[in-house]
Amino acid sequence: MSARHGRGLLHLAAAVDLADCFGAEPYVELVRLAERGGLDFVTLDDSFGRPGPDALCVLSRAAPSTRRVGLVPTVTTTHTEPFRVQAAVATLDWISRGRAGWRIDVSTGEDEARLFGRRPAAPPDALWREAGEVADVAAKLWDSWEDGAEIRDVPAGRFLDRDKLHHVDFTGTAFSVRGPSTVPRPPQGHPVRVVDATEHQARTVAARYADVALVRAATPAQAAAVRDELRALAARSGRDPDGLRVLVSLLIDLGDGEHAAEPGHGGGGPRPTVRGPLYRGGPVDLAELVAGWHADGVTDGFHLVPVEPRRDLERLVNGTVALLQHRGLFRTFYPGSTLREHLGLARPAHQYAAAGSVMTGGTS
Repeated sequence: MSARHGRGLLHLAAAVDLADCFGAEPYVELVRLAERGGLDFVTLDDSFGRPGPDALCVLSRAAPSTRRVGLVPTVTTTHTEPFRVQAAVATLDWISRGRAGWRIDVSTGEDEARLFGRRPAAPPDALWREAGEVADVAAKLWDSWEDGAEIRDVPAGRFLDRDKLHHVDFTGTAFSVRGPSTVPRPPQGHPVRVVDATEHQARTVAARYADVALVRAATPAQAAAVRDELRALAARSGRDPDGLRVLVSLLIDLGDGEHAAEPGHGGGGPRPTVRGPLYRGGPVDLAELVAGWHADGVTDGFHLVPVEPRRDLERLVNGTVALLQHRGLFRTFYPGSTLREHLGLARPAHQYAAAGSVMTGGTS
């Protein structure tokens, strides 16, 4: 047992990004492969700055073809309408029967701002402050329907219990929203919110609103320092730090054999690159790294980004994950059906059911 915060369950996730791919089936195949390995969730990146399919739509297509693995698309909070974003994420949660997540991101480029023509690019601090407000109002809108608000009593002509609908009136720095949502409360209550907290501007949002924080770290010391900071920030914001999972995000290149000769790779651990920390070696060495960092209590798990998606994800599942399972370090089956259950996170209580019908919010 680690002396840091206690060693909990090991969590593993993987990216299923594919360059220049617009068809659905290659993505679905990768998601199925991740599910075969028992991974907690997959991510699919998205931005306005590069060509590619809409991540949320792609994972909505993958939902009926899978049963357990979590589905986490990137959906930016910049230049988008918060009401539509929360409704889309809630819809993915319904389609997947409680397996949706939302990787919150911002859009900083002037080229991306010109695509919309609404406003110029803003500094990262301002954009992440807005992202926090979007995360806040999304939770309010998800809770604007109580569980059981749908009656569907056709003979009596009653379809909704209006006493279980709650209004939202939220004003942020760059938007205002009025509810209730058009989508009933999602199966998970709140779909899982994920934030890459590597950059300092994102850490306050991650600590206050995220269920999962991703951290790009090349050493155990780096990972431990950011994890400790995030947990402290979460506590200061009034959260229980144990409700936040912190995963180290690594690029992985499993094309080389074990203990590759180049320093900093394979048995030497990840090395920094312009794209983030890169592990290059074999599946066995990667299993040793994952087991060691987790045993030391510096991370709750790993988010692994394959350099060669098809090759590396297959070697991850058939090699690294299989070895971790054989050692009893990672589960061999999904004990639950929702992403929150995979992560060991409770379903949030309805925060406004007994507090009144109007939910207000604004800048602090």
